[in-house]
Amino acid sequence: MLVLWMVLLAPWRLWHRAEAGCSEERRCCPGRDPSCASTGWRMDRVYGTCFCDEACKLTGDCCYDFSQACPALPCIVGEWSHWSGCAEQCKPNLRMRRRYVKQEPKNGGEPCPLLEEKSGCLEYLTYQGQDCGHEHVPAFITTSEYSKERKRRAVSPLWSSDTEEAGYCVEFKTESLSHHCTVENRPYARWMQYLREGYTVCVACQPPAMNTGNRRCSGDGLGADGNKVLRWQAVGNPQCQGTWKKVRQLEQCSCPVVHSFIFT
Repeated sequence: MLVLWMVLLAPWRLWHRAEAGCSEERRCCPGRDPSCASTGWRMDRVYGTCFCDEACKLTGDCCYDFSQACPALPCIVGEWSHWSGCAEQCKPNLRMRRRYVKQEPKNGGEPCPLLEEKSGCLEYLTYQGQDCGHEHVPAFITTSEYSKERKRRAVSPLWSSDTEEAGYCVEFKTESLSHHCTVENRPYARWMQYLREGYTVCVACQPPAMNTGNRRCSGDGLGADGNKVLRWQAVGNPQCQGTWKKVRQLEQCSCPVVHSFIFT
C-alpha cells in the first residue's frame, strides 16, 4: 500500500517541482546573483534553472512568477530643497538644490532621477550688504568718433556747460574677443575690426554716459585690480564682445584713434 501511494505521489511531486519559482523559494535578490536561482519554467518558456535576481529581466532567464513574486518598485524621491545661495558673492558662480531618496528602486524598478541640480548665479551684494553689481555690468563701447557728435547734441540736461569736459579715461588690455568683431564690415561698424587680443585700448568716460550721481560709467572696472577679468560689448553688434583687464585710470586718453573708444 505504501509503495502504491509513493507511485501515485511521484507525478505530483514532479509537477510541483516543475512549478517551483521565486515564490516557492521565497527569493528576490538585488543586482546579479547566480545563487538566487530555482528550477522550473522560465519566462521564455524554457524549463530548467531560472533566476529571481534583478538582472534576470535583462538576461531573460527569470522564473515564470518573477513579476508577481518580486514586483518592480520604482525609486521615490522627495521634493526639491530651496535653492542655496551663490557659493561666492560678487562673482559668477553656482547655486545648488537637492532632493533625497525616500524609496530605493527594487527588482528592476524605475531608477532614481537626478538628486542634485546646479544653476549659474551672481550675487550683487557682499555678505556685509555692500553693492558690488557694478563689477559685472559689461562695458558697452563704441568708436571715439561718436563722441564728437554726442557733444554737439548732449542728451542730458543734467550736465551743464561747466561739466561738458568732465570725464576720465580707462586703459584696458584685451584678453579675448569673438570672431564677429573681425568680420564686421558694415560702414558704421568697421571700427570693430581694430579690436585685437593683447592690445591696450583706451575707453573714455564722458557725459552723458557718465552717471550723474557717482560720475562713473557702467563697466569701467571700478575697484578692479589688474587680474580681474571684465566684460565688454560693442554697440551696434551684440555678438562682438569679449573680455579685458583694467590697466589704469587716467585723466585723458592717449591711445591711437583706432584703439580709442568711449563708454555709451
